[in-house]
Amino acid sequence: MPLAMPQLDGVEHTWHDLPTGVRIHLASAGPADAPPLLALHGWPQHWWSWRKVIALLGDDFRVLCPDLRGFGWSGWPADGDFVKERLVDDALALLDELGLDRVRLVGHDWGAWVAILAALRAPERFSSLLALSIGHPWQPPVRVLRNAYRFAYQLPIAAPFAGEYVVGDGRYVRWLLQNGRRDTAGWGPGEVDAYVDALREPDAARASARMYRAFLTREVPPALAGGFRAQRLTVPARLVHGRRDPLGRELAEGFPGELEFVERAGHYLPEETPELVAERIRMQA
Repeated sequence: MPLAMPQLDGVEHTWHDLPTGVRIHLASAGPADAPPLLALHGWPQHWWSWRKVIALLGDDFRVLCPDLRGFGWSGWPADGDFVKERLVDDALALLDELGLDRVRLVGHDWGAWVAILAALRAPERFSSLLALSIGHPWQPPVRVLRNAYRFAYQLPIAAPFAGEYVVGDGRYVRWLLQNGRRDTAGWGPGEVDAYVDALREPDAARASARMYRAFLTREVPPALAGGFRAQRLTVPARLVHGRRDPLGRELAEGFPGELEFVERAGHYLPEETPELVAERIRMQA
């Protein structure tokens, strides 16, 4: 049975066959002539993670929420590659497909990492960058080593052969979602299920394993070797991080832009503090 799409009033769903070799699902909301905002979700989520932010932005923005390759209702990529630079390829190709030269950019979790990479590669395409709940790539190696234990949760997901089962089983994903949210409200009825059920799909479970495996084996080593040392953001940028985020405060420090910590918030800021996220989107140039 096909995975049921969460419903949200005012959201239009389209699919786009990109030259990167992937069919991307796009959830869009807001007037067609409003300023465009590209919103990239993180793991273990999909476009629906932006639902509260969409509702708050009203008619002021055209909010574009794609599902990353292999996740939600997007297709499996022809190259089977989940290195984050390939996700940047998808984001830029989607903007080309939509005829958008320049947009505001917001990303959460892996979507924030992709957003940072996109702003570095093609700054002319973005008027601003808002990154949420991510350790930035300009980390001194000693800081990464000191916080290595915070990445231990990735190992079961990235494990060869076993990672797909760990994700598809659902119990580990459910625990991570519950543990990552630290506000007083907590998850509402059915909210965790919307993400867990989506990752039970074989392709989404496989995409999860490949994404984390690619990060640990192909992306971390060059970053630790100083691959980002000479790169600088040239668009107005802000990183917002929950003080109770399990990723820890230290991995947000040293961001080459504005840095903000949110009290009494965990990892899932678009759902824990949607009012603040919407306000920061409005603030960005």
